[in-house]
Amino acid sequence: MPEPDDETAGWRAVGVVLDGQPIDLGGGIDPWKHSWRALDQEVWMRHPSWPTQLHDLPTYEITAGDRTIVFAAGELSNQVWGFYVPIGQ
Repeated sequence: MPEPDDETAGWRAVGVVLDGQPIDLGGGIDPWKHSWRALDQEVWMRHPSWPTQLHDLPTYEITAGDRTIVFAAGELSNQVWGFYVPIGQ
């Protein structure tokens, strides 16, 4: 499948962290402290610091209490992870 020319619409970057470093996906939910359930969707997102890098990332969901968070995540470089969420989540 060819790469798209731009990011998947409707998503925003949350941040880039080292493997296991805490990050808040919203409402205090740190993905490293929960089980991830893979979804059947991939998104294309730019690296927040290097916008020429376009990455295809799998999507996941986490259920924590009464909340479900959908997010995309992937290793952007060795042990460096990018996290993205749908706009409005």
